[in-house]
Amino acid sequence: MTVTTQELLLSRIRDVPDYPKPGVLFKDITPLLADPAAFTALTETLAELCVRHGATKIVGLEARGFILAAPVAVRAGIGFIPVRKAGKLPGATLSQAYELEYGTAEIEVHAEDLAAGDRVMVIDDVLATGGTAEASLELIRRAGAEVAGVAVLMELGFLAGRQRLEAALRGAPLEALITL
Repeated sequence: MTVTTQELLLSRIRDVPDYPKPGVLFKDITPLLADPAAFTALTETLAELCVRHGATKIVGLEARGFILAAPVAVRAGIGFIPVRKAGKLPGATLSQAYELEYGTAEIEVHAEDLAAGDRVMVIDDVLATGGTAEASLELIRRAGAEVAGVAVLMELGFLAGRQRLEAALRGAPLEALITL
C-alpha cells in the first residue's frame, strides 16, 4: 500500500465527537464509502492482502465488515461468508459467545459455509478491543478451516485489540491499513 492510499483513506474518515455517547470520538467511514476512488482503493488494497495471504474465503463481520468484505471477495474472486449476530441466520449454525465490556454477545456462521481446506481472511472496518475478531477466529477453526489472517481498515491501538488477538491469531497476520 502506498502512502498516498493510506492518506486518501484517512482523509475520507470523518470524526464525530460525542457519538454514540459523550467523550467518544466516533470514526465514521460513510464519507469513504461515498467516494468511489477511496472505496475502490480500499477494496483493491484488501483484495491484494487476501491474495497475498492465500485466502480462499473471506469472512465479513456484521455489520460494517459486510460492506467492506463483499466487494473484496468479488475483486479477489473468492467466496464471501457473513458472520452475523446470533439468531440472524437460518439453518444450521455454529455460534461463539464472547465477552463485552459489560456482558456477553454471540456471533454465528452457517456451519456448511466453511470447511477443511479453506483459508479464511477476516475483514472488518475497525479493530477495537478485539472481542468480535477473536470469536470469529474460534468459529473459523471450529468449522475446520484455517485462518489466513485478519484485515481491518482501522486499528484503534489505544484499546489493545492487537494484544488480545495475539494468541488467537496463532501466527496468522493482522493487517491494519490505518492505526490510530
